[in-house]
Amino acid sequence: MAPALPALAVRGAGITFGGRPLFTGIDFAVIPGERICLVGRNGTGKSTLLKALAGLIDLDAGDRFVQPGVRAAYLPQDPDLGTYATVGTYVAEGLPADLGEETYRIAAVLDPLGLPEDRPTRGLSGGEQRRAALARTLVGDPDVLLLDEPTNHLDLPTIEWLESHLKDHRGGLVLISHDRAFLTALGNSLAWLDRGVLRRLDRGFADFEDWAERVEAEEARDLARLDKKIAGEAVWAVEGISARRKRNQGRLRALAAMRADRRDRVAKTGVAKLEIQEGGRGSRLVIEADGLTKRFDDRVIVDGFSTRILRGDRVGVLGPNGAGKSTLVKLLVGGIDPDAGTVRRADTLEMAVFDQTRSDLDPDASLADVLLPQGGEFIRIGDKTRHVSGYLRDFLFDPSRLGSPVRSLSGGEKNRLLLARLFARPSNLLVLDEPTNDLDLDTLDLLEAVLADYRGTLILVSHDRDFLDRLVTSVIAVEGDGDVMEYVGGYTDYRRQRAERPHRTAKAEARKAAGSAAPASARPGKAKLSFKQKFELERLPARIDALSGEIAQLADVLADTSLYTKDPKGFAAMSSRLAAAEMERAQAEERWLELAALAEEHGV
Repeated sequence: MAPALPALAVRGAGITFGGRPLFTGIDFAVIPGERICLVGRNGTGKSTLLKALAGLIDLDAGDRFVQPGVRAAYLPQDPDLGTYATVGTYVAEGLPADLGEETYRIAAVLDPLGLPEDRPTRGLSGGEQRRAALARTLVGDPDVLLLDEPTNHLDLPTIEWLESHLKDHRGGLVLISHDRAFLTALGNSLAWLDRGVLRRLDRGFADFEDWAERVEAEEARDLARLDKKIAGEAVWAVEGISARRKRNQGRLRALAAMRADRRDRVAKTGVAKLEIQEGGRGSRLVIEADGLTKRFDDRVIVDGFSTRILRGDRVGVLGPNGAGKSTLVKLLVGGIDPDAGTVRRADTLEMAVFDQTRSDLDPDASLADVLLPQGGEFIRIGDKTRHVSGYLRDFLFDPSRLGSPVRSLSGGEKNRLLLARLFARPSNLLVLDEPTNDLDLDTLDLLEAVLADYRGTLILVSHDRDFLDRLVTSVIAVEGDGDVMEYVGGYTDYRRQRAERPHRTAKAEARKAAGSAAPASARPGKAKLSFKQKFELERLPARIDALSGEIAQLADVLADTSLYTKDPKGFAAMSSRLAAAEMERAQAEERWLELAALAEEHGV
């Protein structure tokens, strides 16, 4: 059987910026049905390569090939909607000439993304602009999708919808993303762009770290044969990353122990009262909220939420955009007052906040100036004093760049510098609002490692499912309409527990329907419960029980922290099935509530 012809390819591709080759001699082909994860550090040329594949920039060397009749669509990191009056007119530009009459496609793709066609483009948030750009990319059902950081600024429901949509796409896909869960769910092939070299592997993203570690180990052995100066610098760059990956297993075990402690505390609520040491950095109590309620006009943001955050807790906050995550955080740490309820905080909170906008970085300041604005060579980190060059090396900066201006840094490097400055400041409470946007995987590894070693308390607002799973001890879910609930564990634990506990809104709707129902005889015109509905109502409890058993079994297997290392593919498959089973059970429970309310209405 002849190999499939590429739909889109570049051959011998080379691009030079400012006299310096970004990459040379690269061959890259996209075959129909292939979903390629394009990975590599920020600044290596991933986005440039994607633009070259899309035909948006010219190659300095090599050729671009497009199979006749193939249509490719490209999603940029920073979409520009400025010249379009409405979302609908912007998305319509994604329809090719042969589909130009099929305008129903516009509404069909915008509806699940929650954007109306007549919405003005002016004033759209970053997440709304990203959703509009996704709609424009997807609306024409192209043969090849080229997506650059598609999950940036999206909330979890939208990410999960996009993930499902892309799984059904039968054409080719090239995907740049920092979202490990997204990459693991979608990719069936890897392309690793590293220092001008492109390596390919016909496996999914779950195999990337083991593969990269083998490649880097071989490289380190080769470099060790060179002179000591070159080997010392290059081996450090490789071994630093590998060492962090190895330490991850120990950190995951420590996280499991912290979650168990958090679970025990929640289980004892109302039975034993914790003894709280008041005042100072040694306070065990960090934040205690009781019956928090907040409204803006007729909109309820938080309705009667209570929590207790102790020293060392790592709390993740998630929910749809606009549900009120930032409002909840401000209620907890200070900034706005609740309409009802109380918040008690430690007397001497020292809070540090991650500013992902990088607005206060002086482009003309050097790296040393950013960390030591008063001058000097040594920096105080906790109870230790370190030379600034050694400290920057921890954040993947070569010491030779100590005097480089901020303006010379890539976006990922600026984020690493912000992280270095953040952790150089004394704090006992870190508040990070979407810190993973625009970070490459190496910077995410670094951030995860630093946060795992942080001894204070962490409040993390994030849409990154894998990042939450690796770091937090509990999740506060802001679901909208005042519904806020805390769950012990990470994102996967939240999904499982949420499915086990029917959504409060669904229960409220069922109670409302049951409470307002009149006898069937008094409500003519209402159809009685059909035979099919009665049959479904009778069978649903058994279906829910079966799914609960499957979920419990999968959860027990996945609780083994060594499973990911021993069988990454099996781990990924079981994780995907667990998420699907949890969703199926939630749907079954909501359907049972709906039918039970209808049955009560008709006296069945």
